[in-house]
Amino acid sequence: MPGHTHDDVDWAGRLTALRRLDDLERDALVEVARRLTDGLPHRPTVVDVGCGAGGMSLALADALRRSGGGTLILVDAVDEVLAAASHTVAAAGDSTVRVETVLADVGTDQVREAVTEADLIWAASVLHHLPDQQAGVNRLAGALAPGGLLAVAEGGLAPRCLPWDIGIGRPGLEERLNGARESWFEGLRAGMPGVTRMPYGWPSAVRRAGLSDLRSFSYLVDHPAPADKTVLEFALDRFAWYLEIATDHISEEDREAVRRLLDPDSPDYLGQRDDVYLLGARTVHTGRRA
Repeated sequence: MPGHTHDDVDWAGRLTALRRLDDLERDALVEVARRLTDGLPHRPTVVDVGCGAGGMSLALADALRRSGGGTLILVDAVDEVLAAASHTVAAAGDSTVRVETVLADVGTDQVREAVTEADLIWAASVLHHLPDQQAGVNRLAGALAPGGLLAVAEGGLAPRCLPWDIGIGRPGLEERLNGARESWFEGLRAGMPGVTRMPYGWPSAVRRAGLSDLRSFSYLVDHPAPADKTVLEFALDRFAWYLEIATDHISEEDREAVRRLLDPDSPDYLGQRDDVYLLGARTVHTGRRA
């Protein structure tokens, strides 16, 4: 169903934050795209599932251009998000790469019906939002061409932005907020219709989908202090998001600390700190169809 997401998150409303994260991950994504496209057939078909604002889509288009071109298919369940990713890639103006868009939900058979014989499928931070994560991996594996590669970016280390002791409330605020985010997400998944647990890791999910030559690697997003404007805006948005989704999972003391960090008139305003940074890691799990 166009526009539907199983988690009921307003992803269109999160587009600014998605674009900001794309900016911060740009260099890392370029390297990941080159690594994944190395060795693909001439003029391959590459699919970006859950393409978001198009940061990885752009990196994949650039990698295709460098190797002689190909077809890039952008897939998302939210039309505003899909349009944003398409605009991001189109702005690069590369005639050697054919770009197609597909409005589809990877939680159903729509993707496998719309995309077949893909040489590479990239799916970043989308499968964990599905009620049945293993079924989602299976669908993507079934859309690969013989010899095709599936790359699932899931897990890693949650971003860190602040020191352990920030001088407000108890030390360890960010660690507790990340824990609260996990509690919120547990509740979100529990409320999904038809939810199915996946009590094993992503490499096992890729193997169970019938793929072989399993490999995993991680990439860092590292912006040391003092932070530039984009990192500060990322941190402000992230802490506002924590306050929105996890407020029922943290103490009033922690809620007050976050409010002070977000208040431009507060002496504790996060946007004026010189010790803000961004450090995180994402893990990519790959498997190949025989």
